[in-house]
Amino acid sequence: MFSGIVEECGRVVSFERRREDSRRLVVSGRVVTRDLAQGDSISVDGCCLTAVEFDEKEIHFDLLEQTVRCTRFGSLQPGDRVNLERSVRLDGKMGGHYVSGHIDHVGTVVSFGMVGGDGRLEVEIPEESAKYLVEKGSIALNGVSLTLAEVAGNRFTVWLIPHTLRLTNLGDLAAGSPLNIEIDLLAKHVGKLIAAYLPKGAV
Repeated sequence: MFSGIVEECGRVVSFERRREDSRRLVVSGRVVTRDLAQGDSISVDGCCLTAVEFDEKEIHFDLLEQTVRCTRFGSLQPGDRVNLERSVRLDGKMGGHYVSGHIDHVGTVVSFGMVGGDGRLEVEIPEESAKYLVEKGSIALNGVSLTLAEVAGNRFTVWLIPHTLRLTNLGDLAAGSPLNIEIDLLAKHVGKLIAAYLPKGAV
């Protein structure tokens, strides 16, 4: 479980196929490697991955092809920045919102621009998840916990303060960029529970 509060931006060192059905992703990092143990979970652009090898500068992850297909990882290149976060500790602070690290969709940036010192990001997601978008609700984009400012069908807008732009890779986005989307976990559970008591197709 994660909070969506990114600790640092790492960079892709390499992303190579190891077998027909798996790849090895190597990412640089200095903050998230502290107190890291083999088998620990790390959120990489919002996707929960297992650290299989590491040292003080790099972390190695094994990815199934299914993970690559269901995330934006298929477009990763060496040098690309990725958002990193260690799993939440029960004795620590809880900011952001509950983020599982399970990506629901690969969204598409409609537009991104600066308004004053802040960033305005508009994103499109598949129609089937539009019902979970609520103004002032939460969403995770590339693992970053954000608040939905505006919702119009299957498109939504979030605003990014300078701090978020400095500490995450969201400032690297441009129209057409893919990004990992995790819908608010609470919204999905409530939607499923309500659907069980309504006529089929009503939710």
